[in-house]
Amino acid sequence: MSITAIVGAKIFDGETTLTADTVVIDDGVITAVGTEAPAGATVVDGSGATLLPGLIDAHVHTNRDALALALRFGVTTELEMQGTHTGSRRADITADDSVADVRSAGFGLTPPGGHPAELFPPDFHPGPPPGAAPAGPRPVKADVSTPDEAIAVIPRLVADGSDYIKFMVDDGSVEGHPGIPMLDQETLAAGVAEAHSHGMRTIAHAMTIEATQMALDAGIDGFAHLFMDQPHTEEIIAEIRDAGVFVVPCVVLNASMIGITADRLADDRRVASRIDASWDATLRSSFGRYPQGDLDDVLASVAALRKAGVDLLVGTDVSIPEPFMGGLAHGASVHHELQYFVQAGFTPSEALTAATATTARRFGLDDRGRLAVGLRADLLLVDGDPTMNIDDTLNTRGVWRNGVRLQETGMP
Repeated sequence: MSITAIVGAKIFDGETTLTADTVVIDDGVITAVGTEAPAGATVVDGSGATLLPGLIDAHVHTNRDALALALRFGVTTELEMQGTHTGSRRADITADDSVADVRSAGFGLTPPGGHPAELFPPDFHPGPPPGAAPAGPRPVKADVSTPDEAIAVIPRLVADGSDYIKFMVDDGSVEGHPGIPMLDQETLAAGVAEAHSHGMRTIAHAMTIEATQMALDAGIDGFAHLFMDQPHTEEIIAEIRDAGVFVVPCVVLNASMIGITADRLADDRRVASRIDASWDATLRSSFGRYPQGDLDDVLASVAALRKAGVDLLVGTDVSIPEPFMGGLAHGASVHHELQYFVQAGFTPSEALTAATATTARRFGLDDRGRLAVGLRADLLLVDGDPTMNIDDTLNTRGVWRNGVRLQETGMP
């Protein structure tokens, strides 16, 4: 791998803008910031552009094609919140610099018949065709109904290589199926305690304030969603703050639940040029399961959490190109979420930090999320200045994953 020097760009390191304008990468690692380009290096002209860490989507459900799509949008890591890309079965992805890297919870703890079963039509089979053998060891299913069952499944998830443990705390009310089976408080608490005993981070899927309170009472470390069943209260914001948890609001998902499509995003030529017809149709659709929701309430809750000093992470809950799971597309929706963060009162730089350094810190990804010597060369070069105009994140000039520049039609 040859040495590459990116010169003349404005540099945002994940937290602040640097005075330096040169970054050197070698063998997948950032080796210098602010020095002259070494003799013999491949020089990339960054004039008029901004260089920043590769973006991280803190909530996805993914596959190889989706990881490739994400990388085209400068998303160099996806964090899977339900799926099969645990440590025991992702060696091929780790070695492939043409797709985004991935971490995974494996399967989340949920009762039989509980979330997310209600999201799929009766004749729909997500994932491989029925009877197809998954690559690598058989995934660990985590259907649990009692504290003992929760305690028993955690070590199996850990042994399978889950990077964190996910808990579904959902009665189906937001998804239009109220009354589906749901983890009770005792089972949730037992599972969280067992996961902590193994040194694992715990994340809750919670779409209502009641479910959020349950997860807080159980000692959860973070939330993969933001409640949307009612406006926030001072009390719930204070509890989230005092617990020191993080929140992945997934505003794009909540908007889709309300019935808001992503037509404007799909109409953007910078997006349209990178997606196929199935993703275009998906963006132009929506979940539409909670039309009584209010996006202004969601944005106000994001603003309140920001003001309280809660760590907010950029995530989307994007999954498959199906209209019934619409309004979302891998990679593209991260940029949409960044725009929503700014709409909620974040500065553009704060929003970028929420998609890079903060996510890396909260998930223990110590080798990425920032632009600094010794870290992975996961980088995004965009025309313009997204620290001033968040819309510029879509002006992709170059993407590097592990120091390897992505070569795509329409990209330099």
